[in-house]
Amino acid sequence: MRQLLLSLALLGLTAALALAASTPAPARTATRPPNIIFILADDYGIGEVSAYGADNYKTPNIDRLAAGGLRFTNAYTPSLCGPSRATILTGRYLFRTGATNQDRTGLMKPSEETMMPSLLKEAGYASAAIGKWGQLPLGPAEFGFDEYLKFKGSGAYWNTQAKARTYLVNGKEVPLLDKQYLPDLMHQFATDFITRHRDRPFYLYYSLSHVHTEILPTPDSAPDSKDHYGDNVAYMDKLVGRLVAELERLKLRENTLLVFFGDNGTANGRADRATIGGRRLAGAKGSMLEGGSLEPLIINWPGTTPAGKTSSDLIDSTDFFATFAELAGVSLPRNKVVDGRSFAAQVRGAKGQPRETVFLQLARNWYVRDASWKLTQAGELFDMSDAPFSEKPVPADTKDTKAIAARKRLQLALDTLNPAGGHLDDGDGTGRHANKKGKKQTDSE
Repeated sequence: MRQLLLSLALLGLTAALALAASTPAPARTATRPPNIIFILADDYGIGEVSAYGADNYKTPNIDRLAAGGLRFTNAYTPSLCGPSRATILTGRYLFRTGATNQDRTGLMKPSEETMMPSLLKEAGYASAAIGKWGQLPLGPAEFGFDEYLKFKGSGAYWNTQAKARTYLVNGKEVPLLDKQYLPDLMHQFATDFITRHRDRPFYLYYSLSHVHTEILPTPDSAPDSKDHYGDNVAYMDKLVGRLVAELERLKLRENTLLVFFGDNGTANGRADRATIGGRRLAGAKGSMLEGGSLEPLIINWPGTTPAGKTSSDLIDSTDFFATFAELAGVSLPRNKVVDGRSFAAQVRGAKGQPRETVFLQLARNWYVRDASWKLTQAGELFDMSDAPFSEKPVPADTKDTKAIAARKRLQLALDTLNPAGGHLDDGDGTGRHANKKGKKQTDSE
């Protein structure tokens, strides 16, 4: 008990939680922008969310967000953690930021790249980053976050892991004590943050441990469990439900935009199980196929997002930057190209101006994709009518007029972006590393 109280004291929770129980909800006004909570699951694709038809996983709390909000079926992000997070937080493509592989992501500088919290600060937002900072450079504070709790590497859960023996809270190293579960402490930090800032708009970047390796038993795992991965999916879903319950208790739900997204697809060792309708997705984490980059995206804002609606609009992970800026009422940076397109109109239930294409890159591989076709940097055209389960190559000499028109249209989009004219990747070609030949490639990074 003494150890538990010590940990709670370090996180500053006790007083704040006691105060919250008797505090009235802040008034929702036309001038106050919404709170924004961005939940980012790690190594988590659509084949592990039951709202998307997953065969082997049940996610009732995430499903409830979808039932009460907006679920997108064509949301994309680069297929590895670091490059994906770089696009999410800056709204810029990898050839612009240089974050073309896991190692190069760490070279981004605050003097050159504006991340979301710095932009939202103009509208008076308090901000916090919780969880994985991963391959991103420096720390959350250097890129504008007011508060943070971060751990080393990926997949940190118990102090039996060398990387999880300590974690950082606002620059202070804190020991993870025996029998403490780091995802629970992260949830407590989130609860404390939203409680203390409920009277002003806040932005919470909540980057989960789940479900990145190392896969270990959860506090809810049965002693004889044979499915620790399924246990981890279930516990992540439980944490999402607990966060929603806290927002309801604090009477903040109607003024809180809650986003659930994945940072890349399911890892290779588990992609075979992540089926939908008995079919495996093409590719997995780290690939340039659908299973690497197609992500679950659910947006829930009671009274604003239409309940139970599914959208096939194309969403690019750079779009969060522009969307949150519009909802907060702030202007985008004018001294650099922002690739994201706001889908705030869709969030509010309007048609908006959906994208015609999305662009994905990893290392020196890239492609542009529309609703039906995909064109790579090598000039390979694919028919995506059976996506995400298969991608059908189209012969270069095809006489199909639709395919010919698609190639012309997508080539124009690539020529306009001109990825080869930006930062060229100097890594080993996998997107995981700089040029370190001989280093084993694993999904543990």
